[in-house]
Amino acid sequence: MSRRTRLRQADSDVRIGGLLARSGQHEDVAHAMTDTAPAATRKTETRAEQIARVHYTEDGRRRWPFEGVATLLDAPLDEAAAKDPSASSLDIALVGVPFDLGVTNRAGARLGPRAVRAVERIGPHEPVLDLVPLALARVADIGDIPLPSRYALDRCHAAIEAFVARLAGAGIRPLFVGGDHSITGPILKALGRGRPLGLIQVDAHADTAGPYEGTSGHHGAPFREAALAGVLDPRRTVQIGIRGGVTWLWDYSHESGMTVVPMHEVEEIGVEGVIAKARAVIGDGPCYLSFDIDALDPAFAPGTGTPEVGGFTTREAIALLRGLGGARHRGGRRRRGRPAIRPDHRHRAGGGADPVPDPLPDGARALVPLRAPDALLALPTPKR
Repeated sequence: MSRRTRLRQADSDVRIGGLLARSGQHEDVAHAMTDTAPAATRKTETRAEQIARVHYTEDGRRRWPFEGVATLLDAPLDEAAAKDPSASSLDIALVGVPFDLGVTNRAGARLGPRAVRAVERIGPHEPVLDLVPLALARVADIGDIPLPSRYALDRCHAAIEAFVARLAGAGIRPLFVGGDHSITGPILKALGRGRPLGLIQVDAHADTAGPYEGTSGHHGAPFREAALAGVLDPRRTVQIGIRGGVTWLWDYSHESGMTVVPMHEVEEIGVEGVIAKARAVIGDGPCYLSFDIDALDPAFAPGTGTPEVGGFTTREAIALLRGLGGARHRGGRRRRGRPAIRPDHRHRAGGGADPVPDPLPDGARALVPLRAPDALLALPTPKR
């Protein structure tokens, strides 16, 4: 049986035969599956070719959602890029951070990357915007950040900062999965060197508290610490969805000039109003996006360390991230999944486990890999 025939049979199985028929390029689709160059460098590649390239094996068989090595977003695994980013051609690195030494309540975020990787997915296509995220650039799961100690918070933070700095130095955009929110401090220190970043933070808590029990490196303080270190611009920081009974801990947000959009205001102005406000705050400068899992209502994501009722639905979260597409994001992360808290960890880890892409105004693309949900990245010009 020829490769062309096998591919046509596979097309029928997944109902993309119509796409292929309209493209009139069955042979090109088959060839695309063996071509490792990113679609961003192939101007004439059709949507059907993109789907085939990222979702089919070389012999035209559709990949099963539960086969092979589990990776973030079902992206290729490239651990060599973690060891030597300067030798890599990646545009975007998906990175696990198995760490939770900074929590004040329930631990378990160290298991988040493994749980998210285990979420089965059934397709590569985002239908609302008609895009194939993994075909837009060179994207790979580069594994987890190697950490030096299960007991020394400061040493781990230093290792995270050094690791992220190497990625940034190589021109690779990072997206982080897992870890408690304390890891965002060293990440911002690495990405904000030379120019303070703006911030879009979607969260139940502002995380701008002061030192607690002898440390300022806990998960309730990263954005205060980043602002004090000069790597985060408070005037270009917007904190969305804040709620709960400890808002008195977040005085620094208001004192420093950060824009706080509490959840009751989200309800008043709606998701579209929040998007407009966030865009006005961050402007055109580079920024970072952080989506804390407790931004979602516990009905959708109960496995978090500090659940707060009255949060976002997954539908609202997806709409919010889509609406933020095109901002100049230097990186992003999804924080604090605790699969051990709920026996069926895939329910918690998969609360919005689809990749959601968004177009940039200039015709480039923004990739929003949504992991309960995760983060938004504006793609740089793909490496040639």
